[in-house]
Amino acid sequence: MDSPSALEILWFLLIAVLWSGYFFLEGFDFGVGMLLTVIGRANVERRVMINAIGPTWDGNEVWLLVAGGATFAAFPVWYATVFSSFYLALFVILAALIFRGVAFEYRGKIDSPRWRRIWDLAIVAGSALPAVLWGVAFGDFVHGVPIDSVGRFTGNFFSLITPYSLYTGITTAAMFAAQGSLFLTLKLTGRLRSRSGLVAKRLVPVAAALVFGFLIWTYLNASHIHDTGIVPGVVPVAALVLAVAAVVLAQENFFGWAFLTLGASVVTITMTLFLNLYPRVLVSSTSNRYSLTIAGTASEHYTLVVMTIVASVFTPLVLFYQSWSYHVFRKRLSVPSTSQTEGPPS
Repeated sequence: MDSPSALEILWFLLIAVLWSGYFFLEGFDFGVGMLLTVIGRANVERRVMINAIGPTWDGNEVWLLVAGGATFAAFPVWYATVFSSFYLALFVILAALIFRGVAFEYRGKIDSPRWRRIWDLAIVAGSALPAVLWGVAFGDFVHGVPIDSVGRFTGNFFSLITPYSLYTGITTAAMFAAQGSLFLTLKLTGRLRSRSGLVAKRLVPVAAALVFGFLIWTYLNASHIHDTGIVPGVVPVAALVLAVAAVVLAQENFFGWAFLTLGASVVTITMTLFLNLYPRVLVSSTSNRYSLTIAGTASEHYTLVVMTIVASVFTPLVLFYQSWSYHVFRKRLSVPSTSQTEGPPS
């Protein structure tokens, strides 16, 4: 197994950072969508919940586009193998994201309870499916995918549904739902905020318990399946400590701190998966010899150099703009005394 160069390691870590940012930011968007019909009991309440993420949800999805584009440019063999192996699953995720975005815009186009109910369910499903399937996909990355010596996928859709990957998907969905409930406590007022706080106090302990099981299972998987790629102890321990801290903070009504600590747990869990992979990018369940590595899937040195220069210029600008947008739309939202005219998320 060839050793990766410094630039190859750098881009592997940068892709891990991009996915961590995506799961942190889009995670609570998914959570709000999944909880739309749980916390929002009336149309106007659901409208306010959608407005809470309206200015930022599409910007958060940019992290997914950048992560995919960076993988394509820096590790084209990894990108090609993943898209051929997970084609159907990625198609379902893409369809769910499309229907979710369309639902945000279309639910208020006709003043009909039945019309809005259909699009509300589309938002719930369009949020829940990616939340589960992204976890399943990353669980498969470390648990193993049936690929042969040339990186060709030899299984089928059901080969990707293993107990470990399914548990990972349930864990990510629970964490995103808990994140969403905590985010709503920071953006809403009145009865919606109180209702979101009650839901958060129930969901955060469930998410923390699932995180504990996930980390134990991931460690056992790394120890018994991989001959390398053992997870560094400090990162998964930090993920568990942060998840437990979020439970304590939520129970004490420190919802802002609970949101940050649970989000940090999401980030450290994502980093745990990538560190578990290293120096691989995709584990083969057929034979460990067929696993894809960083060095074996990376682009040429010149390509990585150019990408590094471009990223160093534009990344700070993107981070500044997104931080500014959250600052601008930081105001809490409340349920109006009378129904407002429906329109796109604002």
